This record gives sequence, C-alpha cells and structure tokens, in this order.
Amino acid sequence: MGHFAKIRKENTGDPAREWIETVPNDGIIYYRFAFNQGRVLLTSPKALAEVLVTKNYEFIKPNTIRDGIGRILGIGILLAEGDEHKRQRRLLMPAFHFRHVKDLYPVFWSKAQEVTQAMMTALQLSQQSEKPSSVQEITNWASRATLDIIGIAGMGKDFGAVANPNSELNATYRKIFSPNRAAQILQLLGLVIPFSVLRRIPIKRNMDVDDAAQTIKRIARDIIQSKRQGLEKSERTDVDIVSVALESGGFSDEDLVNQMMTFLAAGHETTATSMTWAAYLLSKHPDVQKRLREEIRANLPSPDSTAQITSTDIDRLPYLNAVCNEVLRFYAPVPMTLRVAAKDTTILGHFIPKGTVVLMCPSAINTSKKLWGDDAQEFNPDRWMGAGCANTGGADSNYSFLTFLHGPRSCIGQAFAKAEFACLLAAWVGRFDMELANPDAKLELQSGVTARPKGGLPVKLTAVEGW
Repeated sequence: MGHFAKIRKENTGDPAREWIETVPNDGIIYYRFAFNQGRVLLTSPKALAEVLVTKNYEFIKPNTIRDGIGRILGIGILLAEGDEHKRQRRLLMPAFHFRHVKDLYPVFWSKAQEVTQAMMTALQLSQQSEKPSSVQEITNWASRATLDIIGIAGMGKDFGAVANPNSELNATYRKIFSPNRAAQILQLLGLVIPFSVLRRIPIKRNMDVDDAAQTIKRIARDIIQSKRQGLEKSERTDVDIVSVALESGGFSDEDLVNQMMTFLAAGHETTATSMTWAAYLLSKHPDVQKRLREEIRANLPSPDSTAQITSTDIDRLPYLNAVCNEVLRFYAPVPMTLRVAAKDTTILGHFIPKGTVVLMCPSAINTSKKLWGDDAQEFNPDRWMGAGCANTGGADSNYSFLTFLHGPRSCIGQAFAKAEFACLLAAWVGRFDMELANPDAKLELQSGVTARPKGGLPVKLTAVEGW
C-alpha cells in the first residue's frame, strides 16, 4: 500500500511536511499512494512555479475531484479547465477587482456587527439557563456569518443564517459538510471505484448530497431569475458576482448556477475555517490576543455602535493584518490540492508521464523550515511586522505562501476573503476574550473540502467591557 497507511493515519499534510524536512530532494519527492500508485510531491518554489504558472494548463484537476466535490461545488471556475477556465476567469474578474472589494468592507463590517451581537445574546441566554455556560461552538457562528456575507456580496441576497441557524441554506451546508462514517467509506471506495459509479449507490449519504445539491440549485436559479428580470427592465444591477456574470452575456443560466454553487460553498467554508483556526490560535496565545484587542479598540468603533468603517480603517492596522496572514499561513484552510499531468511533460527536468498525480501541500510549504526558517512551525505574527515583511512574512519567495496558490489558477477571491476575514476577526477579538473550553484535548482534524478541528471548536467567551 506504499505510504498510504501513514497518510491515512496522520492529519492532512503532516506526512508531506515531514518528508519536505527530512527527505533529500531537488524540488520534487516521489512517493507511493494506495495500491502503490506513484505520486509526486512538489517541495520548492521553482517546482511550484513551473506547475502553477509556466505549465499550469498541463496539470489539471483529477476526475476524482471533479466527480467527488462537483456535486456540491458545481463545475464552475474552480473545476473548469483550459480555455474554458480562461474565459470564465476573464468574465468574472470585474466582480473581484480590488476597487470593488474595497467598497465591500462596510458589508463585511455590518455582518461582523450582527454576528457579534448575536453571539452576545446567545452568551447571555446560555448564562441565564439552568446550566449556565459561557461556551460557544465557534465554527457554527463563523459558517453562518460567512454564508450570509457571500450571499450579500456575491448574490445580493442575505440568507439570514446569523439570525436563524435553521435557515434552509445553512442547514443544507451543515448537513453535507459534517461527514459521517458513510462519507468516509465512500471516500475510501473512491480509490478503486469511480465516483461517477459510487454516487449512484442508493445509500442515505448519497441521497443527502443529491437533496442538498437540488436545494442549492433551486435557490441559485431563483436568484438568477430575479437578477435577469431586473436586467431586462433596464434596472441598474449591482456589482456582485451574479450581476457581473449576467451582464457579461457569457454564461447560460445553468453555467451561472454552477458558478453560484462554487462561490457559495468554497467562498463561505474556507473563511469560516480560517475564523475557527484564528479562535484556536488566539486562545493558545493570549498575549497575541491581548495585543490585537488593544490595536482594534484603539482604532475601530465598537460593533454596538452604528458607526461604519472603510477599507482604510482595516487595512491600516498592521497587527490585525499580521495576525490574519499568520493564521492563513499556519493553518491553510485547504491543506492540499492535487493535479494530474494532462500529457507527458517535465517538472524541473524530471520526466512526468501523462496521468501522474502531483501533490501541492500548502500546509507543508507554509510551515517549511527551509522556506521560513527555524521558527516556521511556530505561530508568530511578528514575522509580518518587520520592514518590508507585511506581504512576505520574511520569506524569500512568494511561493513559500501557498494558501491561495499562484498564477492563472490562484484563488480569484483572495482579496475578498482576506478583507472579510479581517473584519470578522476584528469584531470578535475586540468584543470577546477567547479561551479553549477543552485546552488539554488532542487536536484532531476533520478533512473534507477544508481541514478544521474535528467536531467543531468549543470556546469559552467572555465579553470584555469598555468598548
């Protein structure tokens, strides 16, 4: 079984991190997956640059990924390939232009205010119950806030998940993003049986995913229809993802459904995962949390006030942005990504036959001592605070930070995600002191589209007065 037993046993990315540090290599490491399938792990900036930029369309997403997550994420920009991907990215880019993202900061802050106030209310109710508690499950709150944000900024619709955790779309995503035993078994079977076959097996997990996909598609179609009617009446449309895509004229309604599925799922789950890891790391490092709170309170209005903020208010806070960057480095929401050689090719002069699976592992690259120094595996926001380090963290190469990938297939929503993350984190840390409810519990990861603490993250929240 090659190295498969080790890969299955350890947290996602841990074997790759170990190999990068201990196995002599010149940028690539050859290893064996299940059934001795040969795979290639990229370990150096030069190797990553070749696959992500120079030859990016020679390495495509595996069919197993398309068939496995395509049901929920849709076949949108994330899974499109070649010329079709180029076309989609060109048409969607206006919705992610940096000037447009700057205009969205008040939207992000408004939802950050709402979720912070909702958490305060939940905390007060919990403390007044028969069994008083100050513990809240953080992933739940983060997911609800980010789902609402992608709804407002991406589709012009507030899904109301913060106000109502049982809202249709939130309940749908929570069900399918909480893998059960059946989901794990299907994932293992996918190593030998195509997902196109597995998805037809009449078991509850498949039925749940199919039902979820139909719900998401129905909601997406309703939004598209409403937007299209407005466009036909010559009403001014918003600069959200759906409006930009509609006005481009380059997408059919079914194409748009796929794009919406992509942005809804990937757009909210990744940032929610980062919020969860931020709460975890700040709970483990109270000194960092205290210093961050002081900067936030000295420069931003309380979430309880009606005062709004601009992009400048957030972007000028060096420690907030340093903490956000360090969280994204230390715990990449998507810890690994796969490609397959679409034809015979080479990487750094090494022959790579068509069909070879290539692994890029942000969680390993982001914490490589060879790229980040001896403290690479320590949480240290100050690495982003030095002169000239605000965008690099002191690393010599851009490819040392792989969270959003690079090149034509890099995350189109990177600026959106970072701004949303900063606004949410500022409101939370400004208002609450956070401690782990179970500080001695062993950290286990739940792997899926993203990697986050298994079973969620219970955190003891204490409202800090004076803001």
